[in-house]
Amino acid sequence: MEQIAMGVALLGAAMAAFMAGIGSAWGIGIAGRSATGVLSEKPERYGALFLQVVLPGTQGFYGFVIAFFAMTTIKKFGADLALADSLAIFAACLPIAFAGMISAIHQGKTCAAGILMTAKRPEMAVKAGVLYAAMVEVYAVLGFLISLLILLGITPPAAA
Repeated sequence: MEQIAMGVALLGAAMAAFMAGIGSAWGIGIAGRSATGVLSEKPERYGALFLQVVLPGTQGFYGFVIAFFAMTTIKKFGADLALADSLAIFAACLPIAFAGMISAIHQGKTCAAGILMTAKRPEMAVKAGVLYAAMVEVYAVLGFLISLLILLGITPPAAA
């Protein structure tokens, strides 16, 4: 039973890292394709486009951090990891796994649109291109925070 509990908890950590990482790679790929098209004709726009290309990569870092916290939590339990605790660790990893993956892909699409806009209107690169993409990032941050708060055992106070 201990091995099953350990496996379930480690699966949660792996999902946090892999799903958020896959989403980041996918999102960067989407934005990168748009940027290379623009840069082939306007290489001077590299600086304006760089942030929009790498922005979807942040979700992969969020997933990595949660995986690290999950593994630290698993290590604290050691051989005493019960199935209920491992399910809690697994569940704690799900918000960043799914929010990270989905938001990174959509952020890549938003960044790609911002990159195409920057090609024609470079003054809008930050005003719209980066800010719109940052709006998508909010949901990855929320997933990260929920995962982190659950792993740290922080819950809101009970209503009186």
